Amino acid sequence: MSVLWRHEPPGLRRPILVVGFEGWFDVAKGATGALDWLADQVEADEVAAIDPEPYFDFTARRPTVRLEAGQRVIDWPANAVRAAVLGDEGHDLLLLAGTEPHLRWRTFSEDLVEVARATSAELVITLGSMAEAVPHTRAPQVKGSSTNPALAARLGLSSPTYQGPTGIVGVLHDTLDRERIPVISLRVAVPHYVSGPPNPKAMRSLLQHLQHVTGVATNWVGLNEPADDWQRQVDGAVSQDSEASAYVDQLERQADAALQDDLPSGEDLAAEFERFLQERRDED
Repeated sequence: MSVLWRHEPPGLRRPILVVGFEGWFDVAKGATGALDWLADQVEADEVAAIDPEPYFDFTARRPTVRLEAGQRVIDWPANAVRAAVLGDEGHDLLLLAGTEPHLRWRTFSEDLVEVARATSAELVITLGSMAEAVPHTRAPQVKGSSTNPALAARLGLSSPTYQGPTGIVGVLHDTLDRERIPVISLRVAVPHYVSGPPNPKAMRSLLQHLQHVTGVATNWVGLNEPADDWQRQVDGAVSQDSEASAYVDQLERQADAALQDDLPSGEDLAAEFERFLQERRDED
């Protein structure tokens, strides 16, 4: 195993491990941006990292060198796990905003299982962002799914239907399923015509839904101002192009026609989430 513990696994209260990876499933850095922002908000500290040596082709993802106090420092592709003790919340958090590895995805996923086991994580949630034909003017839609039938039924989540090429997130879900560790996927739709990072509006939606599902405060309202600024900038760019404006109008009509809530709302959802975890503890 390649998990490098900075110190002994911390004694966390019923932790939830939340992960996202740069790459195919992180358009506009919606997922990793949300996790980095949340880690700063909750003052999360690094407790472990996965050694990059077995998992990366360094000619494809090169390390970088910098000077620190006159000394050369090499920064390698990072997959660090940060822990946050949240006081009055029902769960502490483990956060990994990482980089999709090039090699040995099954072994890499087993390393994350080790992290979950060592910290007694009750649940894993993966965050993702995908480019879709959606307008930037509407609230980004977040889809939630789980391959665990009981969890999906309790929380009103869908079952995965995608077939085709996958990434580390798909392999991680498969590994967690085999290890009987509950896992949820939350993924946000990002406008394909403005897919460059950052996208604070997508980040906000992911964190809002993460709080909605788990009941753990994510301080997502702190992204309101950056999200509003981002939309004003995109509005200004679109308004300069009549074809782009017409296309956004079309997307708005489609989005309004298809609008629906994918998750139940409010305290009932958080209560169902806790009942599911309690039943699993009783089974164990």
